[in-house]
Amino acid sequence: MSAKTVQGDAELLTETRHGNTVAYGVLCERHAPAARILAHRIVDGPAEAEEAVAETFAGILHLLRRGGGPREAFRPCLLTALRRTVHDRSQGRRGRVTAGEAEAPGPWSPFVDPALSGLEHSPAARAFLSLPERWQLVLWHAGVERAGPAEIAPLLGMTAGGVTALTHVAREGWRQACLRAHLAGTPRQGCRPVLGMLGVYVRGGLARRESRPLDEHMDGCAGCHDAFLELADVNQSLRVIVGPLIAGPALPGYLAVLDGAGVTGAAGPFGRWRRAPASRRRAVAAGAAVGAVSLAAALATVLMPVLIPVSTREPQAPPAAPVPEPDVAAPTPAPASVPAPAPQDPPSQPLLPAPSPAPGVAEKPRGPAGPGAVAPPAVRGPAPAPRLTVRIDALGALVRSEAGIVAVRLRNVGAGGSGELVADVGLPDGVTVLAAARRGRAVAAIRPVGTVDGWSCRAGSGGARCFRRPLAAGRATAIFLRVVVSPAAAEGSAPSVRISTVGIGVTARARTGVRTAGAPARFATDGRVVTSAIGNTLMVCASVAPACRAARSRGGDRRDNDLWEMGPLDQDRDPSTRSSSAARLALPRTSRVVWAGLYWSASAPADGRIKFRAPGDDGYTRVRAERVTERELPVGVGYQAFADVTRLMGRLRGTYWAADASLRPGVSRHAGWSLVVIAADSRQPYSQAVVVDAATVVDREHGPARIPLDGLTPTAAPVRVDLVTWEGDAGVTGDRVTLGGRPLRPEAGDRDAGNAFDGSATGAEGTDMTFGTDVDGFRATLGRNPVLKVSTGRDVLLFGAAVVRVRARL
Repeated sequence: MSAKTVQGDAELLTETRHGNTVAYGVLCERHAPAARILAHRIVDGPAEAEEAVAETFAGILHLLRRGGGPREAFRPCLLTALRRTVHDRSQGRRGRVTAGEAEAPGPWSPFVDPALSGLEHSPAARAFLSLPERWQLVLWHAGVERAGPAEIAPLLGMTAGGVTALTHVAREGWRQACLRAHLAGTPRQGCRPVLGMLGVYVRGGLARRESRPLDEHMDGCAGCHDAFLELADVNQSLRVIVGPLIAGPALPGYLAVLDGAGVTGAAGPFGRWRRAPASRRRAVAAGAAVGAVSLAAALATVLMPVLIPVSTREPQAPPAAPVPEPDVAAPTPAPASVPAPAPQDPPSQPLLPAPSPAPGVAEKPRGPAGPGAVAPPAVRGPAPAPRLTVRIDALGALVRSEAGIVAVRLRNVGAGGSGELVADVGLPDGVTVLAAARRGRAVAAIRPVGTVDGWSCRAGSGGARCFRRPLAAGRATAIFLRVVVSPAAAEGSAPSVRISTVGIGVTARARTGVRTAGAPARFATDGRVVTSAIGNTLMVCASVAPACRAARSRGGDRRDNDLWEMGPLDQDRDPSTRSSSAARLALPRTSRVVWAGLYWSASAPADGRIKFRAPGDDGYTRVRAERVTERELPVGVGYQAFADVTRLMGRLRGTYWAADASLRPGVSRHAGWSLVVIAADSRQPYSQAVVVDAATVVDREHGPARIPLDGLTPTAAPVRVDLVTWEGDAGVTGDRVTLGGRPLRPEAGDRDAGNAFDGSATGAEGTDMTFGTDVDGFRATLGRNPVLKVSTGRDVLLFGAAVVRVRARL
């Protein structure tokens, strides 16, 4: 039995109305940090910010004592009131509360920034403001601020499980309110029945035959398609529409500090909102959903997703890549943009010509003929005609019982632009898009992985359907879809794709399909990118003997963890950590992070936690693994853990720290970490990059680890490979890495192709010998059917991850 000790905001507000100033003090303590974050972004100077916050709290107390103000949704009201206070102070009206405000007992009203005028009339905003305050509270904190159930629970005075259930109910309530707002907006007569069924459609409640008319209608109706996207991604809609309605143009900076991810540029999307045409602003106010990868790009593009390395724009200076926003320990990292390739990138070569259709007649669907196919030019008199080439591939490998990535790459090698593009991706039985509803029901929208380039996708039975605006001549584009492979999926079954546009239809099938073993893709992107992996050990020989000092400097003949009692390495001089080490990332100064993954491993039971500190951070951030894999090693159980840490990355160059992974001292023990990074850099050649991972034991009993690198350019091209491997010993030779049968030589450590894993880690600081932790770089040439092979003669290894970058040739 336990007693309730935490009062929710509603209870504290009620007590405040009855004169309990202590209760209001609890509210102030609970919400003042958030108010200060916003205040520092909308006023000049810390003193002015503190005054504005204090005046806001005083004004709300004045309202509460007169029966007005919020009943439950305190944070949205506080941020709105703060912005109103700052505005009034700038107009010389300090400390005033109007009679209407003092008497208003009902819900609070938003304060709309002139730069964002119109947002309050959008269906998403009207739906939010019509909800009960309890629902507003949970949607604001969960959908906009991305707080977890345990963080929201005290605000509601309930358990984390109760918050999860309430969040589900509130999201559905918002969807229904949003649909009512759309229906109240006098839609076209043909749209009304479609809008009436969208709620069931998004939840996957329609059979395929019932959903087909909706699909066909939305293919030709931008308004209903936008409403569908708005309902399908509640959190995105809340952040893009409701977020700035409450927090104003300073929302990106407010959320960045709140998330601990660094401050977004001041101009951001809201400056571009002000410069957007009035028609486009009215479209958003009417409910147009924004399919952007990040908030900063969402309002900038207003009605379309973020552009990626390959776009239909006229040649311009390549833009900087925005930083994605994946949550730590949360699946599905946010997609990222990378700079567009220059127009002189070589066009792809046709892989398999398709028969030409009769003049003026659209080609009928044909069965997929191979991994790549070429559609004939569409004959339209003297007008230049497009010509499309397409490939579909499983990146890394589609492994049973694992998630993976399917890539569709499309290029227009013709002389004219295409029409609107539709990509129908067919997946074999047992392979489903991650967001697909069960039992073949209709679907919610899905967000592609990696680059997005204007594609909008939704899952359905048998695969996914994706849409994109026309593709200009000489340009390329790509879609990356995350899929899940069931244990019963048939080996060898492969995905296929059909690309349709005006007068053209082209199909392709992947060369490879489902496998029983391999390393599935964790992340993928195409563009002008650079890749890197760094790391360090968290354990060293614990002896004061000269031989131990020699071993730590890569000297002597006892350089293996098998020959020492291993103990924690603690370099950071922080009394709160038990083990810590650092590694330096040296990327070009012009680089911008696209994706970053943190891997850690030890010969010990896993607890799924580690501490991480990026350059410029004041302290460590606790990171929880989103995936932990345990394996049996000679000394007992060992593990590899992974977390997406993209949002924790600030400036890329510099020293990174990791600390306090679960480890166990003793002979033959290891513990270490590695940071794998993909970054955008306009000076780099256009490339394909993929991260694959699989905690695979390599020894005489299990044999070598074979890692198919499906989906990369199948011709001779320079390739960079960085491997993360655990438990290698410098004194035990016979560890080899081959690519397509050719041996690879590591760039660091002893540089011995016959002993690739020798306790060396790129970027490691403070120790030369990284016992049991290997982060090694290799350079090679990628051939056809590339397979990375890791083998050993006498050692026992745990292969962890590989990041591969190859010059792109679609």
